[in-house]
Parts: sequence; C-alpha cells; structure tokens
Amino acid sequence: MGSSEVNKDSTPWPAVRRPVALSQLAAVWAGAEQTGGDVGLLDCTHDSRQVRPGWLFCALPGAHTDGHDYAAAAVQAGARALLVEHPLDLAVPQLRVPSVRWAIGPVAAALHGHPADGLALAGITGTNGKTTTSYLLYSAFNAAGWTAGQLGTVETRIGRRRWSAKLTTLEAPDLQRTLARMRAGGVEAAVMEVSSHALDQHRVGGIAFDVGIFTNLTPEHLDYHGTVEQYYYAKSLLFTPERCRAALVCVDDEWGERLAAQTTVPTIGFGLSERAQARITEVRADRRGIRLRLTGPDGPVDLSAPLIGECNATNVAAAYLAARALGVPQETAVAGIAHCAGIPGRSEAVDVGQPFLVLVDYAHTPGAIAAQLATARTLALAGGRVHLVVGCRGGRDRYKRQDAGRVAITADTAILTSDSPGEEDPRAIVDQMLAGTLGQADGQVVVELDRAIAINLAIAVAGPGDVVLIVGRGHETIQYVAGHNLPFDDRKQARAALLAQGWGDDGDRAATWQVKADRLGLGVVHCHRVTGGADPAPDTDVVRS
Repeated sequence: MGSSEVNKDSTPWPAVRRPVALSQLAAVWAGAEQTGGDVGLLDCTHDSRQVRPGWLFCALPGAHTDGHDYAAAAVQAGARALLVEHPLDLAVPQLRVPSVRWAIGPVAAALHGHPADGLALAGITGTNGKTTTSYLLYSAFNAAGWTAGQLGTVETRIGRRRWSAKLTTLEAPDLQRTLARMRAGGVEAAVMEVSSHALDQHRVGGIAFDVGIFTNLTPEHLDYHGTVEQYYYAKSLLFTPERCRAALVCVDDEWGERLAAQTTVPTIGFGLSERAQARITEVRADRRGIRLRLTGPDGPVDLSAPLIGECNATNVAAAYLAARALGVPQETAVAGIAHCAGIPGRSEAVDVGQPFLVLVDYAHTPGAIAAQLATARTLALAGGRVHLVVGCRGGRDRYKRQDAGRVAITADTAILTSDSPGEEDPRAIVDQMLAGTLGQADGQVVVELDRAIAINLAIAVAGPGDVVLIVGRGHETIQYVAGHNLPFDDRKQARAALLAQGWGDDGDRAATWQVKADRLGLGVVHCHRVTGGADPAPDTDVVRS
C-alpha cells in the first residue's frame, strides 16, 4: 500500500452538506408525486441499516427482498422521507415514482449536487481488462500531478485514501456519495469500472462519463443476463449520448466491431485489428513487461508497462487513449503508464527466490484463462512446463465450467480445485469442469478440492524454468464456502507453500502445508500436513497421467 492511508472500514463516510429539499428531488424525475410536505435531506441510501437521521430512504425492490418492507425500520432509524413506488402508511413525506430502480441514480446525483460533473471521468466496461486498464489510467493521472480517484473491483481510492471494494460498481446512493467525497477531496480526474449488472440496474444513472471504454466481450454472467446478446446489450448502454461524451472501443472481437459501428458519440476504434483507427503493432512481452507501438491520433507512440503478457497490449492502449482524451499530456501519459505500480492479483508474481515463476491472476472466464496460459507458455524457459491451479465459482455461470475444463487441460498439469463454491458442492463443480476434459489428450488432470493443497501441489511439481499459474481469485482474500466467509489469499498461500518447501530464507513455516509429490508422473500423489503429528490428508485424485 506504500504511504497511502488505508481505510479498513468499507462503510461509506457520511456526507456533510446543506440539506436538499425533497421538492428539488421531485423535479428530477418527470411524473414524480410528492406527498406529506417538504423536508430537507442530507443523504440517501437503499439500505435501511445505513440510514442516519435526516436521510432519504430509497425503497428499492430487489431480486429477493423489497425495500418497501424495510421502510418502517428506516423511518425508525431517522429517515426523513421515502422514495417509493406505492404509498406507504408511514408519517413521513414520500416521493412516489414508477420505478425506484430507474429513479434512484438521478435522485442520488441531484441530492449530492451532481458530483460527476466536477470530475474528468472515465468509465470502463468489458468482460476482461477493466481493472488493469483502470490502474494504468490512474497512474497516468498521478503522473500529471492530478489528485485522482478510482472505483473498481479491487478497491476505491480517493487521493491517498483507499479501501477494499465490495462491488465492482457501487449501488447508486453509495456511488454518488463516493463521487461527492472525491469532489470534496479535490479529486480532478477519476476512473470507474462499470459492470454489466450496474448498467442493467441503472446504478450509474445521473452520470455522464467524459469517455467510455470498451475492452472486449466473451460470455459471462449469463446466469443473470440470460443470453450473450442481452449481456452485450447491457454493456452497450454505456455508449449512448446520455451516458458518455466520447467512446474508445476495442475492435478486436465481433462485439467491439459491432459496438463501434453502432455508437452515436465520437468513437475511436483501437486494437490489433487492421480495422482499428488506433492500431497496436510491434508487441513484445517478457517477464519484465510489455512494449508496443500505438499508431493513432498522436501518430506512432511507443508505450510500455510493467505488466506480464501480450494480452495487456489493448489495456495499455486503452489507458493511453483515455488519458489523452481527458487532457493528460502525451509524454506524461506515456511515463505514467510505464511506471504503473503492480496491480493486485493481475499476473502478480510471488517470488522468494525459487527457480520457477509463480503467477496469481484473477482470470476466471475460459477466454481469460486461455490468454493466461498462452502467456505462461511464452514465459516458461526452454523445456519448461506450465502447471495450472483453477476452479469455478459456485452459484454462477454453470454453463462455462466445461469450457474452463477444456481450456485447463492445455496446461501440462491442470489441478482442478475449489474457487469459492458458496452453497454448491465443490465436487459437483469440479465434476462439471472434468466433463470438458473428456476426449482431450493434452496434459495431466489432477483433482484436489482443498485449494491450499492444490497450490502446494502445483509448486511441489514445478522445476527450473516452469511456470505455476494460479487463476480465478486474484486479489480476493475471502473464500465463500457453505455459508461461511473464510480467509484465503492465493498470494499468501503460494508464498507459504514456497517457504514450506524450502525456497527462500524465511524460517517461519508454522501452520503451512507441505506436499509430497513423489509419484505424480505415475499417477499417484500423496498430500501430508506437517503440523505436529497430524494424519496425512487423503490421496489426491489423478484423473489422467
């Protein structure tokens, strides 16, 4: 975290400002009906547990619960007025609208004084690359000497203050409150990851981004959207005149080409494609980072970043183009991207001096995993192998588990394990992944449901010049298992495994795992705990050798 201040409490800071009249908020939404008189409001929320005296409670209907059912509790907690879809028998003023979901964003924006209007603001959407691009762009802002803000999957940052994120894109009241804090804190430019859920649920209502960025699209979240066409439609909502003033669209896939042709705002198509207006060429990537040439509005520009993998070429280009669009000078943008600090859980190396590379990455879609495996192949030294640790999340996107297994088998060793199984049976999830490996004749598949053992195993079988790739969780520090949130950080587990197996000079090996893989090549793996006299764990399943 460097010298930054870390706010470990993710509860939003309460806003402090002059009260805003309910009648002013009623004017925001055509057809809104106000009853019960006028009152001044200090803030708003959709969460009755978050209500403070003087706040507006937004009775937001959800997938499982209805905010109207919690309005009485909100009033008891001090809510001064309610945003509702139907009248409630409560003695406070109410603002009735046809859809709280549609109205909540513009109402929250108006209550906070439209804070986004005071920022140079970029919004990034796409299946992969949002977080990496946002960190690169944030670094360019800092290089320009601007006080910068960032909202996304990993964390929220306001200048030097930062805290962990709960959602990729906050719900509208929390988002507008955070933007107001940015404005009050002197933030000049900010970058925000905008998820498909957020666009579909109108969480960014009331915000007009100065530039919108589309990174790519592969099937994801179909448990929510239903079809990839609906998923694309949700993403495309960012690129309307109401939502952004200019667009940067990666045209390296069919969805980007389609979007670039459909947008009605000034648009630059970028990418490796010959059809790109800002084209990436001369890409070179190794363990030190990536270098490329981008030929676009500024002519040919040489860019670099300390990121592992050619897959980051479009992220680097997107960040540069966005920085320039928002007013960062060319040389400053180049330097800022080149000196970007490490991005948590994105091709993050774990190194204690071992003669092989260990990388932790958030890749969790089949396409992203395939890209990481391709990168790992280029990083392995001559004759080096790639050992993959991978799982699939519970409660979502069941359809892609077979595809994840099909991609995983292209590694020399694919260790299928738990990710965050949630309420699902971890073995059932892995069995669905295994179905994708049937009939494949590539590497060896090992099933080990204990993720800590799986990581130890991958490190135990790695030799000089190999690459161990641990994907799916990246920066995450909590594993959700059977209703419990358990501390689990792939990076810490990998480091502990390396030290336990004799790499590095850290002698503290208490409570770590040691894996004996003496016969992996013959199809048998023995996993033993080394905490006192504990009994050995059951033998790991080797499905194919």
